[in-house]
Amino acid sequence: MKFSIVIPVYNVEKYLEQCLQSLQNQTFTDFEVICVNDGSTDNSLEIINNFKISKQWDFKIINQKNGGLSDARNAGIRVAKGNYILFLDSDDWIAENALEILNNNIDNQDFIAFNGERFFEDGKIETPDNGILEEKLTGWEYYNKYALVTRKFHFVCVVLRLYRREFLIENNLFFKKGIFHEDNLFTPICCYYAENVKVIPDILYFYRIREGSITQNVNPKRVFDMVNIANLHAEFFIPQKVDKSVVYREIAGEYFKGFMPDEIKKYGNNDQQLRQLINWEYFKTTAKYPRHKRIYQLLKIGTAPFHLFLKVEKGLKKFI
Repeated sequence: MKFSIVIPVYNVEKYLEQCLQSLQNQTFTDFEVICVNDGSTDNSLEIINNFKISKQWDFKIINQKNGGLSDARNAGIRVAKGNYILFLDSDDWIAENALEILNNNIDNQDFIAFNGERFFEDGKIETPDNGILEEKLTGWEYYNKYALVTRKFHFVCVVLRLYRREFLIENNLFFKKGIFHEDNLFTPICCYYAENVKVIPDILYFYRIREGSITQNVNPKRVFDMVNIANLHAEFFIPQKVDKSVVYREIAGEYFKGFMPDEIKKYGNNDQQLRQLINWEYFKTTAKYPRHKRIYQLLKIGTAPFHLFLKVEKGLKKFI
């Protein structure tokens, strides 16, 4: 079997049928669909059970207690049989020729990256990001070239890539359970391990921006999770013998994002607990970068001067 499509499902009765129909319409049919019902309390499971399959593809349903997006994706990876895995969120959809285009580009890559477009329910129209064509890159070359490029559809989003299943399994590339921003943690490490990557310009994925979705909810835990992700990245990447200038920018960004005024309000304007989570050894290790040293000093001082510093520096690209 060529593809496994992993769909985490949680209370998406309004959107699920469109997602499944986009698979029904595929021009390439050698694939399986794995719907992981993550403890839905609405009619999502009924919609899955009643969905009429007219093409010859396998349709698996996994029912589990609510464990979050990471847990649902991991469940799908573990039972997948396809050579390649595509993650599809249950309120999104893919182009009807998406699998055919991906199949035509496969040459044993660890992953293939493609383009996507965001869809706004409030009627806002957005011009998609420009497409990219790159061949025979390592994942780390791809990461260092594109991770900091400003795009509407963020680089870290795992739904913008097709992954070789054995590559994920061999490198233990599962999603960390119980956190927000799981893509932020997963993608840089995935890129580190990938030896063969291709990037194609085709718009294959359509991402729905809706009020009330996981990514749109305001939750103080998001801030603490981002700092914990920075800690995990620092722990993983500091020992690696690769060019780390880009990933160090990203780690610094993960740390200081939690200290911006809008984020601080989410946890009662008391940032002492957040400061205690910071891996200060990371800043000692990266002290050779002058602006990292300044970030370290400003984080120690407090949030107000740090906010002013950001205005002066005008963005991430100048931190190293």
